[in-house]
Amino acid sequence: MDTDLPGEPTRAHLQIGQVADRTELSIKTIRHYDEVGLVTPSARSAGGFRLYTEADVERLLVIRRMKPLGFTLHQMRELLEALAVLADSAGGHEQRERASAVVLEYHATATQSCEKLRRQLDYAEEFTELLIARRSAKARD
Repeated sequence: MDTDLPGEPTRAHLQIGQVADRTELSIKTIRHYDEVGLVTPSARSAGGFRLYTEADVERLLVIRRMKPLGFTLHQMRELLEALAVLADSAGGHEQRERASAVVLEYHATATQSCEKLRRQLDYAEEFTELLIARRSAKARD
């Protein structure tokens, strides 16, 4: 619920259920990411409920995209920090250079992981086609 009442969510904040719907992550997973420090809610309601901003949702979407590629929580944290440095114009040149290198490194790793997943998907599709062909051949006998 979006309200502008004191102590209640504002239009700029989303409750955890709304964030779960937007990110297709479970509430339990979002809470876990808060507990391990990957995405901390930007605010809390008067009742103590987690409240998230669009920036928080974007961080969760980065994590959701990294997870199927096998990145660890440590790697997720490192990349999120690098992306935050690059988004912040106040960062120093050396800090921005390091962040850029981290992003390039993870891009290469993600590309390799995507290639591996494509091969696995090809094998899975070959297998399902084999099963259909065998089933069809058996039905003709």
